[in-house]
Amino acid sequence: MNHGSPGNQDRDHVLLRTEGRTAYVTLNRPKALNALTHAMVLRIDEALAGWEHDPAVTAVVVEGAGDRGLCAGGDIRAIYEDARTGGTASADFWRDEYRLNARIARYPKPYVALMDGITMGGGVGISAHGSVRIVTERSRVAMPETGIGFVPDVGGTYLLALAPGQLGTHLALTGAPAGAADALLCGLADHFVPSELLPRLAADLARAPVHEVLERYVAPAPGGTLGGDREWIDHCYAADTVEDVVERLHRSGVPSAKEAAATLAAKSPTALKVTLAALRRVRGLGPLERVLEQEYRISRAALSSPDLVEGIRAQVIDKDRSPRWSPPSLAEVAPADVERFFAPLAAREPGLALADSTQEVPW
Repeated sequence: MNHGSPGNQDRDHVLLRTEGRTAYVTLNRPKALNALTHAMVLRIDEALAGWEHDPAVTAVVVEGAGDRGLCAGGDIRAIYEDARTGGTASADFWRDEYRLNARIARYPKPYVALMDGITMGGGVGISAHGSVRIVTERSRVAMPETGIGFVPDVGGTYLLALAPGQLGTHLALTGAPAGAADALLCGLADHFVPSELLPRLAADLARAPVHEVLERYVAPAPGGTLGGDREWIDHCYAADTVEDVVERLHRSGVPSAKEAAATLAAKSPTALKVTLAALRRVRGLGPLERVLEQEYRISRAALSSPDLVEGIRAQVIDKDRSPRWSPPSLAEVAPADVERFFAPLAAREPGLALADSTQEVPW
């Protein structure tokens, strides 16, 4: 991971331009599915800070290079190396990344995120906090962290806690991707636009206000699945513990519920329990910044958890897809094992103070 000002090569990973009335951010690491590095986060944050006070810029558009997606998340290979060596680069990365997420959520100008294709993890953080979030028939929006022994971050627990019923709990624990209609239903996106029209939409934003452009392109999204699954999802995921959630899924008699139970069986037991606890605490925290601070504590604790290194090893490094979780079962994850992820960090807190303490919270 990189620190300080981005170098020339790193600058090429985020392309910036202004056209007419609009500024454009293009994530430009297509071979890595535009995964975010620390230098990329710093460059985006610096650009947004400048455009915020530039009267010539009336809107910002964020898009991904290549044809696979907006952004697959953070650079987890770098996190893997850092966690293995006991470094602090990941903590520095997360601190700046979460500050960027907060800036996006409070941005005073229209922030248009083109969530085409894969938009996961850190990709959700730089898009789903924006004011205009566009999905396409190719969109796959997900927070898949429990599969690598991690917990949804970048404000993901905040966003998922706002989803109707227990849909957010389902997505957070299973890591299941949401297509366009399901992302709209869960409040992770605002509008559907056919993928082939995005280049024209982006170009038109240089010449006309966002609301005028949207009127010409927004269409009904193809059908999703979560709406029809609400009954079993709301019942099963309302349980008090992950063990009870799994039991309800098995007993439901619904094939898709049993598939969800099988999915959970492959995830990190510790990550599942910490994720459920984090989601349940969100409503008592208030604004996004407080939730990001909770996520920062969790992320810092995960750095010293064996499951993060093991999960990335199994899924990304060795690709054997056979992680050996520690502890290996839900029953062996004690309450104290979960509680340590929420311990305050004192001076090492990221300090994500609200710019406006009167900001309304949508609870």
